[in-house]
Amino acid sequence: MFSRSLSLTHLAGSAALVAFLAVPAAAETSVSLGLQQEPTTLDPTSDATAAIDGIVTHNVLESLTTVNEAGEVLPDLAESWEISDDGLTYTFRLVQGVTYHDGTGFDAEDVKFSFDRAMAEDSVNPTKSIFKPIASVMVIDPHTVEIKLSDKDAFFLFNLSRGDASIVAPESVEANKTAPVGTGPFRFDSWTRGDRLTLVKNPDYRAADSVAMDKVVFRFISDPAAASAALLAGELDAFPGFPAPEMLPQFEADPRFAVTVGSTEGEVILAMNNAKAPFDNIEVRRAVNLAIDRAAIIDGAMYGRATPIGSFYPPHGPAYVDLLDKYPHDPAKAREMFEAAGVAGTTMTLRVPPFPYATRSAEIIQAQLAEAGIDAKVENVEWGFWIDEIYKKQNYDMTIIAHTSPNDMGNFARGKSYFYGFEDPEFTALWDAISTETDPDKRNALLKQGQEFLTDAAVHGFLFQLPALGVYDARLQGYWTSAPVLYEPLADLSWAE
Repeated sequence: MFSRSLSLTHLAGSAALVAFLAVPAAAETSVSLGLQQEPTTLDPTSDATAAIDGIVTHNVLESLTTVNEAGEVLPDLAESWEISDDGLTYTFRLVQGVTYHDGTGFDAEDVKFSFDRAMAEDSVNPTKSIFKPIASVMVIDPHTVEIKLSDKDAFFLFNLSRGDASIVAPESVEANKTAPVGTGPFRFDSWTRGDRLTLVKNPDYRAADSVAMDKVVFRFISDPAAASAALLAGELDAFPGFPAPEMLPQFEADPRFAVTVGSTEGEVILAMNNAKAPFDNIEVRRAVNLAIDRAAIIDGAMYGRATPIGSFYPPHGPAYVDLLDKYPHDPAKAREMFEAAGVAGTTMTLRVPPFPYATRSAEIIQAQLAEAGIDAKVENVEWGFWIDEIYKKQNYDMTIIAHTSPNDMGNFARGKSYFYGFEDPEFTALWDAISTETDPDKRNALLKQGQEFLTDAAVHGFLFQLPALGVYDARLQGYWTSAPVLYEPLADLSWAE
C-alpha cells in the first residue's frame, strides 16, 4: 500500500529518529489518487467508460488538440493548423521528433490510421458520431495532415481533443485495452485489477523537464466510507470525483486538506427507454417528470452539493435556459396522468450502476414514484452489466446515469439504436443545424431551442448537474477544480516545497 506517511513506531528508538531527521528530505515525486470507478479497458477509442479518459487521455495517449480548464482548445500533437475560408478543410502541422513509448516514431500516417480506424464501418468507437463530418484524411507529408469535412462542424477542434480521437499506432493498437502505448508524458506501468493502476514518467516526452511526478498511482475505491478512510490515513493524496458529499465538512475542517467544489459537463438524468412501453408515451414521461422532486433528490443524494437542471445542458454554459418550472413537483397530477395512461399500479424496473449519485437518487425516486402510484423496483447492477445490458442492449425501463462528455446534446440525434430509444426527425434536423453553426451567438440560440425541445418532449427526467467534488492534500498543486472535459493532465501536478 503506497503511503507518504511514516509512523514513529516504525523507527527503532530516538537515536534512529535523530538520524532520520538529520537527512535532508528528498523531493516528493509520486502521488496516489483515488478513483471510484475502475475502467473495464484502457482504450478510450473502444469503450465509453469515463474512468478511461481520467487515467489515459492526454496522460498516456495524446490527440491532435487538447483543452485547458477554461475549455479553450490548444495544440497538442498538432502544433498548429489552418482552416480554409469555407471552413471545410483543416491542415494540421504535426510536432516533430515525437516517439511512442515503445520507441516507434510518430508521424502523419499514425493520424490517418487512427481516424480511418475510428470511421471504419466496423468501428467500435464509443463516439463514432464525432467523425461523421469527416470526408477524407490525407497525408501531405510525414508532418502534415489534411482533413476535409463534408459539412461545417462547430465542435470539430474541440472533439479532436477527446479520448475517442486519441492518436494510436498500428504497431501497438491491439495492446491498448490492457497496456496502452502512446506519446504522452506518462507510460503505462502496471494494473492490478480491483486494486490499483500505476503510471510512470516518460523520460522521452518532449516536455519531460516540466513533469514533476515520476509515478502516479490510481487506487480504485468505490465505497465512500473507505475513500474517506484512505484519505484520512494518508494512503491517498487526493480523491478527485470524491463520492461522499456528506463527508466533505470533515475535510473542510481539517487543515491537511483542500476541498474543491467545481462544475462538470455531467448531466445526471433519470433515463427512460423511449422505445419501450410505457415510455413510448409522452404523457407517461411527463407524469414521471411531475413525480420527481429534484430538491429532495439533491438534498438526499448529494447533501445539497449539486445544481438542479430542467434539460440536457449545464447551468454554467452560455446557452443555458432555466426550465425548472416546466414540470413542478406534483405527485397528485402525476398520479392522474398515470391512471389516464393505464399504467397506475404497475411495476417499472429502475436499474442503476454502482455510483453513489445513482444508487442514492434511485432510492429517493423510488419513493417519489410510489407516491404517484408507480411501483419502481430498484436493481443495483455492476458497471460491466450496465454497459452490456443497458447501454448496448437497451434492456431496461429506467436508469440513472451522468453524461459527462461536453457538447453531447447530439446523443438525442443518434436514433433508436442508442440506449435512449429516442428518435425525432425534428430534433435531428435541429442538432444538424447546431453542430454546423460556427457563429457562437447563433449556435447558442439554437442550443436554447434544443433544451426547450427535449424538456417539452420529456425524453428523460433531468435531475442535476454532477459537481466536481475533490479532496486534496493541501500541499498538492496543479490540479483542476472543474472538469470541462473527461480528462485532466497529470503532467501539471507537483508538491509545494
